[in-house]
Amino acid sequence: MDRSPARLNLEHLKKQAKELVRLYRQAVPEALARFRHALPTAAGRSDAEIIALDLRLHDAQSCVARDLGFASWQDLRRYVEAQSHTDNSRAERVLRWLQLVYAGDVDGTTNRANPRVAVRMLTEDPDLAADDPYLACAVGEEETVRRAAADDPAWVNRAGGPLKLLPLVAVTHSSLLQVAEFCDRLHRCARILLQAGADPNQSISSRWPPASLGEPDDRYKLSALYGAAGRNHDLQLTKMLLEAGADPDDNESLYHSLEGFVTTGTLLEHGARIAGSNAMYKVLDSENVAALELLLHHGGDPNEPAGNAPLTDCGSPLMWAIRRRRSRRCIATLLDAGANPKVATPDGISAYRFALQFGLTDVADLLRERTVAEPLADSEQFVAACAGGDTAEAHRIQAERPDLPAALSTQQLRLLPELAAAGVDDAVRLMVVLGWPIAVRGGDWDASALNHAVFRGDAKLARFLLEHGAQWTEQHGFGDNAAGTLSWASCNEPVDGGDWAGCAQALLDHGLPRAIPDGNDPEWVLIGGRRKLFSDDVRDVLLGT
Repeated sequence: MDRSPARLNLEHLKKQAKELVRLYRQAVPEALARFRHALPTAAGRSDAEIIALDLRLHDAQSCVARDLGFASWQDLRRYVEAQSHTDNSRAERVLRWLQLVYAGDVDGTTNRANPRVAVRMLTEDPDLAADDPYLACAVGEEETVRRAAADDPAWVNRAGGPLKLLPLVAVTHSSLLQVAEFCDRLHRCARILLQAGADPNQSISSRWPPASLGEPDDRYKLSALYGAAGRNHDLQLTKMLLEAGADPDDNESLYHSLEGFVTTGTLLEHGARIAGSNAMYKVLDSENVAALELLLHHGGDPNEPAGNAPLTDCGSPLMWAIRRRRSRRCIATLLDAGANPKVATPDGISAYRFALQFGLTDVADLLRERTVAEPLADSEQFVAACAGGDTAEAHRIQAERPDLPAALSTQQLRLLPELAAAGVDDAVRLMVVLGWPIAVRGGDWDASALNHAVFRGDAKLARFLLEHGAQWTEQHGFGDNAAGTLSWASCNEPVDGGDWAGCAQALLDHGLPRAIPDGNDPEWVLIGGRRKLFSDDVRDVLLGT
């Protein structure tokens, strides 16, 4: 294989991966050995064991990428795309490189930063960041930054460079902070800038589409502190900025710090206000009791009113925790801190009954201990049995109430997509068998159960839903259907281990039209007259290749 970066061609690489899969399925020893050498899941396995893994195109693509020194096919793909533009001027190369160093809200694209690929490009073309102090801020070129600050003291607070960044913002939002060889250099550059008079509260306006580099959205500010604390989760840099006077209440840093939970404590110690930041809700999106306890210790209100939808549909952190299906321990932490166990949703459903709706019997038991026993209507008992996967009880109630589930409220019916979104497959299957309206929409993005299953790459559940009447045309809140969900999810892989190729086959088997190649762009296809982009393995399934 020619491994010269200048010769890499995406179509050629795709063909290599397809050929590797073909040889693998024929049990060709060389193909098996290649998987054994490059793919972690195949390392150390015998030929028979590797064959039994039933490897697919995405595995072969990973193998091709690793052979070329990339961590993943996605990394290889972004590298090739960044190198393959017809305009190969230095200015264009620098811009494509910066779109790897920075995330979309900074560079005006919808892409995530990719420091691994950015470093590889810089290694192969070290002149990318030469002779420009703003680019020096992205990579931590200390001497260039120091010289620029000395030659023009006002420079440290003036935006410039290809992305029109303020110097300190350029440092703190650089994804190269996540790379060991660049981290200390970037820290030193930040210190040089602050000592030279850079405002620790420097910020830019978001460029996330439909905003752009030329027309940023002034409603959303991205501070230097947000880059350090909320984007890169860099504790040392966060402390440096706060000690220099950065405002911890920038409306982004505390909220996003909870995604890494490295800088949260420091922000709180420097006076970050929890109230109004939605942090008490954000922390409940995952099972992180330590982070919850930290917020409560610093004055977080366990009864803080919700500030915006969909939080307002629940009304309090306790109800949001139940909807997010948090553990009994997490719920107990809220209650011990003073959360009102008698709280109800805006439409009057108590926390106890809400927990049963979501199949959280242990949480419901805890709430019953803190309140008084509540009688449940037949419909509520039916919902609780379904959500808890209690098949016998659900059938018993339905035998006595054959009008169920048809007689359930709209809010109760929305539980089907809610549980599909949460991956509670057993409950979803039981509900469908018992006659739940299969196309009902719900969840954070107002989607049907099929859309949520496809989003998660749950091919088995998607096929089950389709076999029971779900349609690929079912809409979701972003104005598209299950084909659109498949497009976004297959390209972005929001869930580890998702089988989006399996979802594609299930959709094809139940009415989704075959894709047609887009003659104007080989990467895109047409489905039902609409132009869409899919991952390579999903695209092949949809095209029947």
